Amino acid sequence: MIRFVRPLAATLGWIAAALAVAAASVGAQDSPASTRPTPGERLPVQERVLDNGLRLVVLPRRGAPTVSFVVEYGIGGVNEHVGTTGTSHLLEHLLFKGTTTVGTRNISAEREIYARMDAAADTLNRVRARGDSAAVMRLGGAIAALGDTARIFIVSNEFDRILTRAGARSLNATTTNESTIYYVEIPANRAELWFVLESDRMRNPVFREFYTERNVVMEERRMRVETSPGGLLYEAHLAAAFTEHPYRLPVVGYMSDLQSLTRHEVESYYRRFYGPNNAVLAIVGDVNADQVFRWAREYLAPVPRGEEPPPVLSREPEQRGERRVVVRWDAQPALRIGWHVPSVYDADAPALAMLTSVLSGGRTSRLYKRLVEGDRLATSVTSSMGPGDRFPRLFQVSAVPRAPHTTEEVEAAIYDELGRLATEGPTETELGRVKNQVEAGDLRRLQSNLGLAFQLAESVSLFGDWRETFRHSTRLAAVTPDDVRRVVTRYFTQENRTVATLEPPAGRP
Repeated sequence: MIRFVRPLAATLGWIAAALAVAAASVGAQDSPASTRPTPGERLPVQERVLDNGLRLVVLPRRGAPTVSFVVEYGIGGVNEHVGTTGTSHLLEHLLFKGTTTVGTRNISAEREIYARMDAAADTLNRVRARGDSAAVMRLGGAIAALGDTARIFIVSNEFDRILTRAGARSLNATTTNESTIYYVEIPANRAELWFVLESDRMRNPVFREFYTERNVVMEERRMRVETSPGGLLYEAHLAAAFTEHPYRLPVVGYMSDLQSLTRHEVESYYRRFYGPNNAVLAIVGDVNADQVFRWAREYLAPVPRGEEPPPVLSREPEQRGERRVVVRWDAQPALRIGWHVPSVYDADAPALAMLTSVLSGGRTSRLYKRLVEGDRLATSVTSSMGPGDRFPRLFQVSAVPRAPHTTEEVEAAIYDELGRLATEGPTETELGRVKNQVEAGDLRRLQSNLGLAFQLAESVSLFGDWRETFRHSTRLAAVTPDDVRRVVTRYFTQENRTVATLEPPAGRP
């Protein structure tokens, strides 16, 4: 999977402006604090919805002459099922392979070869189902040979090179359980080039080098899951915790599904569900909003709508007893514990978010002070919620024991700390520390155009309103010790938890 790393570029003038807005907000005594707009809500964001359903949010910012683009499609791993897992992630890779005009010397010749490759792949799937390994090897070789022939007509990585020559950076993409996101930063005087290329990519993608890229994704699965103790433990933990909901499915896909995915299936999936009506475009940087909207109407409005993805109707049934799973691996032991908790839309979400920081948010957090510094039971400990946001998810705590201590010792210490929180709740000092971190993080996020573009796109995609991401900080600030104590008591029961441990093979110390 192509990985997303947030940039750390800073614009000092913008930080000063944000602080001034924050000060003005604090001074406004004519409305309750809970209803006053946050500094983020006062950003001069402009919105449009094109006739084809594409939602645009644009934030002009003076400073560095650059502009950041983020396109977020509201489709990911939860929209797949056994047999099609990994499709969204594979598409993430393939959409960098060019179009009918970008990346080719002869599109007609290419397509003729691809038709022969796809026919061979269909036959390969049939003979694999029959267990004919000799035919599988023969057809695999034929597909590879046809791929070598097709390279005569391919201009490899031309999409990337066009943008790089124009001064682009951070060109990349990422796939999650609930979205597929493409992003880039380019000089402001090349902004129109992005619209030209993205319009072409939306309408005329060519999934060239399909079988080569599918092999790349299969190798990624081997590296991140099948030969990775941590990856294997994570996948086993989700599979045990979720028996029905598609959160149990790996975004990278199951190996057997990846082996059988065809170009026709993947292209059909793209044409159906990756339409502009299922996308959010966030643009942040040194741009004129009116000009941006003109380019959007000229280049993106003609892109046809797609189908709405089928709603995810599966709901995980109530868990009525502790589940435990053991992964045997000759590696450092590890522990993962998960409790079912509600989605990001639930009223308990802010208290649960605060709990993650109380437990493991830095060196002053409870679990770090006890497990890592105090009793020295573990070398690391983290907590989080996931694997998504839109549906009921897991509150997860993971830790690596410090030899000679065991996963059992670490697990008991975690339960003891949770028991204290359920009885006493966190202190006001603990919550105050976390709230200060949240406030500082809000200001840091204003430093990065790309970071803000991600934030705006995610907020519109998840909540339908770019302001909601900033209001979240206000809700976190309102969390009380009793709120945290209440959610610990409600959700962190033995019957509601799933425990996964990584242990050495039987008989080994």
